[in-house]
Amino acid sequence: MVAPYGPRRRPARPTAPPTRRSLAARRDLIRGELGIGIEALYLASDEATVWAEWYRHLAGAGIPPNQQMPRDLWTWAVDPGLEVVDLTSAEQLKRVGLPVPRPGRRTWPSYQEVGETLWREGWPSLVALSAARPRDGRALCLFREPARVPRARPLAPPRVVHEPPAPPVGLTT
Repeated sequence: MVAPYGPRRRPARPTAPPTRRSLAARRDLIRGELGIGIEALYLASDEATVWAEWYRHLAGAGIPPNQQMPRDLWTWAVDPGLEVVDLTSAEQLKRVGLPVPRPGRRTWPSYQEVGETLWREGWPSLVALSAARPRDGRALCLFREPARVPRARPLAPPRVVHEPPAPPVGLTT
């Protein structure tokens, strides 16, 4: 991502074009049980957060990391003028009725409701603390259309990662 946030990254299955619907993994964070069908692309603030979120997802699903390898690690450029709702502090979360994120699905419904409200109000994105690395990691949520992600583009080529990296310091599952 171009300033002020720096590059954003996400892992994907090898050879998957980064704008395909299949790359919108975790879109259920917004769509969830509420059924509206909002799709979102989640980009991590740094590589340690990418892997922390990935390990958290695998742990929640009971999937061994080696079964999900190799992965393409994409870097995305995001328009520096993109309007972003900032939900990175406990104060900001409290204003919209949200707790600090925790790993697991228990807090998802309230986050989904806030995401849907922001989407309905016309916001294109939000940035929040990473549930997997709440001290250091951030996740940028870009509300997207089925065939594209407005105001963001992948920077080719991706880096192919063949072996799972060591779990990052500060990972919570």
